[in-house]
Amino acid sequence: MSRSKESAASPNKTNKARTVWHYTPSLPVGVSPYFRWPPKIAAILKWMVSGWFPLSERLIILVLALIVTTVFQPTLADTVNIEPGWIFQLFLRNLFLMCFVAGGLHWFFYIARKQGDERRYDTRPFAVSSKVFTFGSQVRDNMFWTLASGVTIWTAYETLMLWALANGYAPALSMPEQWPWLVLLIFLLPMWETTHFFLIHRLIHTSELYKRVHALHHRNTNVGPWSGLSMHPVEHLIYLSTVLVHFIIPSTPLLIAFHLMYFTLSAATTHTGYQGILVRGKLVLPLGTFHHQLHHRYFTCNYGGLEIPWDQWTGSFHDGTAESHQAFLARRKGKV
Repeated sequence: MSRSKESAASPNKTNKARTVWHYTPSLPVGVSPYFRWPPKIAAILKWMVSGWFPLSERLIILVLALIVTTVFQPTLADTVNIEPGWIFQLFLRNLFLMCFVAGGLHWFFYIARKQGDERRYDTRPFAVSSKVFTFGSQVRDNMFWTLASGVTIWTAYETLMLWALANGYAPALSMPEQWPWLVLLIFLLPMWETTHFFLIHRLIHTSELYKRVHALHHRNTNVGPWSGLSMHPVEHLIYLSTVLVHFIIPSTPLLIAFHLMYFTLSAATTHTGYQGILVRGKLVLPLGTFHHQLHHRYFTCNYGGLEIPWDQWTGSFHDGTAESHQAFLARRKGKV
């Protein structure tokens, strides 16, 4: 999973990447301006605001989190004790959310074909009869691991954090008095996401962990909405451990729900295989990131996201250009 705000402009017709991809956004892929020197405040504010408004996956997931924590959330009093009733309620809610988001996007792009192949990065079909995938089908494989393992472990982590919050083992924000801190933490979450994702992603790309764990996710060299959270259970445990930061950072049930939904539902949105949803030829909702599409094609680049440029700092960044690809190939061959 990776997030970016890649350009919505038309692809460069002379770009050599056109021979590899059905569609490429304007290149090079850019990273956030947060760490440029001298700092450019206008660019920083534009990046921060455009990541949420006027319409983004982050904003949609936040609205979903507000709805489900208002209507389908056990109270903190309910979560003082570990009981099957409220845990099963969380599981059903999370199962519905994943089916709604991943299933809805899969229907839109790949069953109803509402957008055809417009802005689709890779037009290779999903495998339907392959020994590589569980049940022989790429989509059924992805659905199984996403729902059976991903939703279960997502619910387990949410259960742990709500129980810890209710019993004082995790610090709580005092609401509504501390609402500005809640807003700030919501806006800072993408930075933490990029850092946590980069660190655990590099870890699971080591030889043994890759072979035994992460290779399951990388069966998907071409991705769709169900691919994002299709992982080995061990990877789900590592990936969703992001929420354990709330044993240190004060939280609320809303923030915990949003944090986990951001890591699970946006895994589906960023793996659509399309740049996003178009209305009359105009990109209105950016979704799948070319930055992470490059990772699924080439494996050993772009381990993180673009909010904090860890890949640039550590030499594993691929910006999608022909020059960057040649540098990547040289690094992979050990020439540089």
